[in-house]
Amino acid sequence: MELFKNSEEHPFITKISDHHVFIRFHKSESNFWSPQLQIEIVDQEEDGSIVYGLFGPNPTLWTFFMFIHFVVATLFIIIGTWAYSSHALEKPYGLQIGLMIFMVIIWIALYFFGRAGKRKGKPQMQLLHQYLMQRIGIHTKDT
Repeated sequence: MELFKNSEEHPFITKISDHHVFIRFHKSESNFWSPQLQIEIVDQEEDGSIVYGLFGPNPTLWTFFMFIHFVVATLFIIIGTWAYSSHALEKPYGLQIGLMIFMVIIWIALYFFGRAGKRKGKPQMQLLHQYLMQRIGIHTKDT
Protein backbone atom coordinates (compact mmCIF):
# COMPACT_ATOMS: atom_id res chain seq x y z
CA MET A 1 0.00 0.00 0.00
CA GLU A 2 2.93 2.29 0.67
CA LEU A 3 3.88 2.15 -3.02
CA PHE A 4 0.60 3.87 -3.95
CA LYS A 5 0.38 6.52 -1.24
CA ASN A 6 1.15 9.99 -2.58
CA SER A 7 1.81 8.56 -6.03
CA GLU A 8 0.12 11.21 -8.14
CA GLU A 9 1.83 10.88 -11.50
CA HIS A 10 0.43 12.52 -14.56
CA PRO A 11 -1.93 11.35 -16.13
CA PHE A 12 -3.09 9.13 -13.24
CA ILE A 13 -5.17 9.72 -10.11
CA THR A 14 -4.73 7.20 -7.31
CA LYS A 15 -7.28 6.71 -4.52
CA ILE A 16 -6.84 4.32 -1.61
CA SER A 17 -9.64 2.80 0.44
CA ASP A 18 -8.82 0.07 2.98
CA HIS A 19 -6.99 -2.64 1.00
CA HIS A 20 -8.14 -1.29 -2.38
CA VAL A 21 -6.34 1.05 -4.75
CA PHE A 22 -8.22 2.74 -7.58
CA ILE A 23 -6.19 4.16 -10.45
CA ARG A 24 -7.96 6.42 -12.95
CA PHE A 25 -6.97 8.97 -15.55
CA HIS A 26 -7.11 12.71 -14.86
CA LYS A 27 -10.17 14.41 -16.35
CA SER A 28 -7.99 16.15 -18.93
CA GLU A 29 -6.68 12.77 -20.19
CA SER A 30 -9.88 10.76 -19.96
CA ASN A 31 -12.58 10.22 -22.51
CA PHE A 32 -15.94 8.48 -22.56
CA TRP A 33 -14.29 5.03 -22.76
CA SER A 34 -11.37 5.53 -20.35
CA PRO A 35 -10.83 2.46 -18.16
CA GLN A 36 -9.81 2.31 -14.56
CA LEU A 37 -7.81 -0.21 -12.55
CA GLN A 38 -8.95 -1.52 -9.18
CA ILE A 39 -6.29 -3.30 -7.16
CA GLU A 40 -6.90 -5.35 -4.03
CA ILE A 41 -3.87 -6.06 -1.86
CA VAL A 42 -4.22 -9.04 0.47
CA ASP A 43 -1.54 -9.32 3.14
CA GLN A 44 -0.14 -12.80 3.74
CA GLU A 45 1.14 -13.73 7.18
CA GLU A 46 4.66 -14.61 6.12
CA ASP A 47 5.08 -14.36 2.36
CA GLY A 48 4.36 -10.69 1.62
CA SER A 49 1.15 -9.77 -0.21
CA ILE A 50 -1.04 -10.96 -3.07
CA VAL A 51 -2.14 -8.33 -5.59
CA TYR A 52 -5.41 -8.77 -7.47
CA GLY A 53 -6.26 -6.37 -10.27
CA LEU A 54 -9.42 -5.67 -12.24
CA PHE A 55 -9.54 -3.46 -15.32
CA GLY A 56 -12.95 -2.02 -16.01
CA PRO A 57 -14.93 0.87 -17.34
CA ASN A 58 -15.88 3.93 -15.36
CA PRO A 59 -18.57 2.74 -12.89
CA THR A 60 -20.94 5.53 -13.99
CA LEU A 61 -20.59 4.50 -17.63
CA TRP A 62 -21.06 0.83 -16.76
CA THR A 63 -24.20 1.56 -14.71
CA PHE A 64 -25.67 3.68 -17.50
CA PHE A 65 -24.85 1.05 -20.12
CA MET A 66 -26.47 -1.71 -18.03
CA PHE A 67 -29.52 0.51 -17.41
CA ILE A 68 -30.01 0.89 -21.17
CA HIS A 69 -29.74 -2.89 -21.62
CA PHE A 70 -32.30 -3.38 -18.85
CA VAL A 71 -34.71 -0.89 -20.47
CA VAL A 72 -34.38 -2.57 -23.87
CA ALA A 73 -34.95 -6.05 -22.36
CA THR A 74 -37.94 -4.82 -20.34
CA LEU A 75 -39.50 -3.17 -23.39
CA PHE A 76 -38.93 -6.36 -25.40
CA ILE A 77 -40.79 -8.41 -22.78
CA ILE A 78 -43.63 -5.88 -22.49
CA ILE A 79 -44.05 -5.65 -26.26
CA GLY A 80 -43.85 -9.45 -26.52
CA THR A 81 -46.67 -9.76 -23.97
CA TRP A 82 -48.69 -7.20 -25.91
CA ALA A 83 -48.06 -9.14 -29.14
CA TYR A 84 -49.11 -12.42 -27.52
CA SER A 85 -52.29 -10.82 -26.14
CA SER A 86 -53.13 -9.36 -29.54
CA HIS A 87 -52.54 -12.74 -31.17
CA ALA A 88 -54.69 -14.53 -28.56
CA LEU A 89 -57.49 -11.99 -29.11
CA GLU A 90 -57.12 -12.43 -32.88
CA LYS A 91 -56.19 -8.79 -33.38
CA PRO A 92 -53.40 -7.51 -35.64
CA TYR A 93 -49.97 -7.72 -34.00
CA GLY A 94 -47.63 -6.63 -36.80
CA LEU A 95 -46.74 -3.39 -35.00
CA GLN A 96 -45.67 -5.31 -31.90
CA ILE A 97 -43.52 -7.72 -33.93
CA GLY A 98 -41.90 -4.74 -35.67
CA LEU A 99 -41.18 -3.08 -32.32
CA MET A 100 -39.70 -6.33 -30.98
CA ILE A 101 -37.40 -6.55 -34.00
CA PHE A 102 -36.43 -2.92 -33.40
CA MET A 103 -35.53 -3.77 -29.76
CA VAL A 104 -33.30 -6.62 -30.99
CA ILE A 105 -31.61 -4.23 -33.44
CA ILE A 106 -31.01 -1.75 -30.60
CA TRP A 107 -29.53 -4.53 -28.47
CA ILE A 108 -27.19 -5.58 -31.31
CA ALA A 109 -26.17 -1.94 -31.81
CA LEU A 110 -25.42 -1.63 -28.07
CA TYR A 111 -23.26 -4.75 -28.27
CA PHE A 112 -21.17 -3.38 -31.15
CA PHE A 113 -21.03 0.05 -29.50
CA GLY A 114 -19.61 -1.58 -26.35
CA ARG A 115 -17.08 -3.60 -28.35
CA ALA A 116 -15.90 -0.46 -30.15
CA GLY A 117 -15.51 1.32 -26.80
CA LYS A 118 -13.51 -1.59 -25.44
CA ARG A 119 -11.11 -1.34 -28.40
CA LYS A 120 -10.85 2.43 -27.96
CA GLY A 121 -9.97 2.06 -24.26
CA LYS A 122 -7.32 -0.63 -24.78
CA PRO A 123 -4.32 1.75 -25.18
CA GLN A 124 -5.18 3.44 -21.88
CA MET A 125 -5.61 0.04 -20.25
CA GLN A 126 -2.07 -0.81 -21.34
CA LEU A 127 -0.84 2.47 -19.82
CA LEU A 128 -2.54 1.55 -16.54
CA HIS A 129 -0.87 -1.87 -16.63
CA GLN A 130 2.56 -0.35 -17.27
CA TYR A 131 2.04 2.14 -14.44
CA LEU A 132 1.09 -0.68 -12.05
CA MET A 133 4.09 -2.78 -13.03
CA GLN A 134 6.44 0.21 -12.56
CA ARG A 135 4.92 0.96 -9.15
CA ILE A 136 5.37 -2.57 -7.83
CA GLY A 137 8.78 -2.91 -9.45
CA ILE A 138 8.14 -5.47 -12.17
CA HIS A 139 9.62 -4.69 -15.57
CA THR A 140 7.68 -5.86 -18.62
CA LYS A 141 8.15 -5.71 -22.35
CA ASP A 142 6.00 -3.20 -24.22
CA THR A 143 3.30 -4.98 -26.24
